[in-house]
Amino acid sequence: MTPVNDHSYMARALRLAGRGLLTTDPNPRVGCVLVKAGEVVGEGWHERAGGPHAEINALQEAGEQAVGATAYVTLEPCCHQGRTPPCTEALITAGVACVVAAMEDPNPQVAGKGLSALRHAGVDTRSGVLAAEAEQLNAGFVKRMSQGQPWVRCKLAMSVDGRTAMASGESQWISGEAARRDVHRLRARSSAIMTGIETVLADDPSLTARPGGETGDEIRQPVRIILDSRLRTPADAKLLQMPGKTLLITGVVDADKTDRLTRKGVEVVTLPLQDQRLDLAAVLQYLGTLEMNEVHLEAGATLCGALLQARLIDELVIYMASHLMGNAARGLLALPGLESMDQRIQLSINDIRAVGDDWRITATVAN
Repeated sequence: MTPVNDHSYMARALRLAGRGLLTTDPNPRVGCVLVKAGEVVGEGWHERAGGPHAEINALQEAGEQAVGATAYVTLEPCCHQGRTPPCTEALITAGVACVVAAMEDPNPQVAGKGLSALRHAGVDTRSGVLAAEAEQLNAGFVKRMSQGQPWVRCKLAMSVDGRTAMASGESQWISGEAARRDVHRLRARSSAIMTGIETVLADDPSLTARPGGETGDEIRQPVRIILDSRLRTPADAKLLQMPGKTLLITGVVDADKTDRLTRKGVEVVTLPLQDQRLDLAAVLQYLGTLEMNEVHLEAGATLCGALLQARLIDELVIYMASHLMGNAARGLLALPGLESMDQRIQLSINDIRAVGDDWRITATVAN
C-alpha cells in the first residue's frame, strides 16, 4: 500500500526535476526530496550533465538530517560508476531509511539493480509512484535506453483549413508571436533540431533556440541536423553561421562538397541510401548512438510525412492559427497512398490549449 503523502512528495521531486529541462542532456532530468518526521530536510535536482546527481545535492542540503529519512527520487538511483560515483552508495552511507522511486531506470546498467542494492543494504524501497509523469518528463531518455532511438517530436504550424504556406511558398508567419516563443522552448529542451534539405533551400532557417527572449549564445544550443541525401546544402546557408554544432547526414561520398562544408565547421556523416533516399530508421538509430534523447523536427511536408508513415514520429505538436489560407495553399503533410477511409492515420489527442491567439494540439499516433 502506498502511503498517502508519497504522491505529494514525489510531485515536489518532479517539479525539481523539471528545473533541469534544458541542461541535463544526455542525462535524464531527476529530482530528489528527503523527508524526515513529515518535514522536508533536503532537496535537489540534477542541474547539468557531469555535475552531481539529484540525490547528492539533496543529501548535501540535509546533512546529518538524512539519517533515517525517506528519499523520494523521480528515477531509480544509479548503482554504477559513471562521470559521478553511484548514488546508491551515497544514500546508504548517509543512513537513509527508505527510498521511493517514481520509476525504475531503463538504463541497462541500472534497470532494477539500484533498488536491489539498496534493499541488500537494509534500505526499504518502493517504486511506481507517479511513474507515468516521471516517464513523460524523460520520454527521450527512456526511448533511447529501451529502443536505441531518440524521441521524435514533430512541430507543425497550420491555418484552420490545414495549410502551411501559400502556393508561392510564402509562410511567414502562420502562427503568432506567443506560439513562436513556445516553439523555442521546445527546441531548447531537445538534443537536436532536425530538418531536411528542401527546408534549408526554401526557407534558409537559423534553427537556434531562444526561449524566453535569450540570445542564441546564452544557452546550450541543440545540435542542428540536416538530412541531405545528395549534399546540396549551400556553404552560405544561414544555419551554418549560427553558434553550436551542425551535423549533416548524407547518402553520397563527394570529397569536394564535403570539404566545402567541413571548412564551415559542419560534421558530415554518410549513411547508406535506400531507394535513393536516406533510411530514416537508420538515421534515428545513428542519432541514438550519439546519446540524443529528444529530436525536434521542423521540416517540410515530404520529410515529416515520410517519418509519420514510417511510424518514426512519437509526438506531433501542431499550432493552429485562426485564419484561412485557401485550397490553393500547401497542405500539412505529404501522405501518399491514403486513398480510403480505412487507411487513415488515427491520432490520439493528448492536449489542446491556447497559446496566444493560436491553439496548440499535442498528439501521438494511435496504436
